[in-house]
Amino acid sequence: MAEAHVLIFPLPIPAHVLSMLKLAELLVLQNLRVTFLTTNTIHSRLARFGEIQVLSESYPTLHFKTFSDCYDEGNHPGFGDRIWDLISSVTLHAKPFLRDILLSHTPQIPKLSCVIQDGIFGSLSSGVASELNISIPIIHFRTVSSCCFWAYMSATKLLQCQELPIRGDDDMDRIIKNLPGMENLLRCRDLPSFFRPNKEGNSTFESYADRSRQSLAADALILNTFEELDRLVLSQIRLHFPKVYTLGPLHHHLNMRKAESNKGKEIPRFKNSIFQVDRSCMTWLDAQPEGSVMYVSFGSTTIMNKEDLMEIWHGLVNSKKRFLWVKRPDIVAGKHNEEHVPTEVKEGTKERGFIVEWAPQEEVLTHKAIGGFLTHSGWNSTLESLVAGMPMICWPYFADQQINSRFVSEVWKVGLDMKDVCDRDVVEKMVNDVMVHRREEFLKSAQTMAMLAHQSVSPGGSSYTSLHDLIEYIISASRENN
Repeated sequence: MAEAHVLIFPLPIPAHVLSMLKLAELLVLQNLRVTFLTTNTIHSRLARFGEIQVLSESYPTLHFKTFSDCYDEGNHPGFGDRIWDLISSVTLHAKPFLRDILLSHTPQIPKLSCVIQDGIFGSLSSGVASELNISIPIIHFRTVSSCCFWAYMSATKLLQCQELPIRGDDDMDRIIKNLPGMENLLRCRDLPSFFRPNKEGNSTFESYADRSRQSLAADALILNTFEELDRLVLSQIRLHFPKVYTLGPLHHHLNMRKAESNKGKEIPRFKNSIFQVDRSCMTWLDAQPEGSVMYVSFGSTTIMNKEDLMEIWHGLVNSKKRFLWVKRPDIVAGKHNEEHVPTEVKEGTKERGFIVEWAPQEEVLTHKAIGGFLTHSGWNSTLESLVAGMPMICWPYFADQQINSRFVSEVWKVGLDMKDVCDRDVVEKMVNDVMVHRREEFLKSAQTMAMLAHQSVSPGGSSYTSLHDLIEYIISASRENN
């Protein structure tokens, strides 16, 4: 029987669930028992499209528990400012299940050693444990980038320095001077999207900042990054958190550990998706010249208007470069009619483009035909691109994506930032810069990052060692609780 028992509880939206599910796999590979708690909606999609039964068959110590969040698939508020509706609903409906899991144990199922919860839930798990008078380590996992998390943590300081709030569109290019570890790097437009005023002139950054400050009460913090990528920001975070475990890039770390534990045996292939993957794109890529294709995907939650979609489409076709575009059926807000796609765009796509509703992204990014990635700059996508050594064009949508895209262009120097612009001429120019004119410059930086990422999850590397330290901490807590 596994020596320690961990509850993992993510916010039930794709990016959060899939990264924390990778952490669950890492822990069970280290002989820990894991209970993964999520909603019926997410679990059913994992079963349909991710073949989650492969995980259950492969890992006897990985178990799933679900609860209702009272949303059906067509009414799931998992994007933009509506994310607060989801957080409120999940907080309400998850509490009874958290109580039951914290209280229950049998000879076959040991009591919990610790809880690893999504940090966006703030003090949820610790509050439930306190109500039950149970002393148990609570670890917060922040699925966003370290630079975003640190920006949230620094919001109070920025208010005191009168660098916040942002005072409308005319203020967006003002330089932020008092953010430790990122001094004079960010403009207002590069701060996480929730720092921006909405149509009513309000922003939600104080809510996110408050949730982040609640992580100070956690016993430890997990971040999906590696030391060599975020050293300056991590040095600031460590001034405030007693235990910080950097385990990223999680997807690559997991792949390395699987290969290590299987030692030549076939590795079970969990699809790790909540969408139907269309593998026809891989056959198309096989027929394309090396480094000739721009991969385009804006992730699982980005919503765009028809005008922006058409500008990007025109820019891709006008660049004369091949492209593979992941275009979800629900990516355009409201009703839309693609009958009005201009003939030249249709013909250009037919000649050089391939469009699917969902692709196996990790596999696509490492394909020899791919030469660049036009991305929304979600943290999982950014890490997958860094591991693949793939230059990026960034068109961020919300949350941490605005600050991630700034780091891509100005800190890591692995691509271009197109935030707050959607113009076919700009798209065309940036595609040609990444694929032709500045290709060698970006490839050199991207390949250096890929090497550092690989080293971090290899034996003796920073993330490899950090996982060992986390396991020791959890096992020690288990012994103390028993």
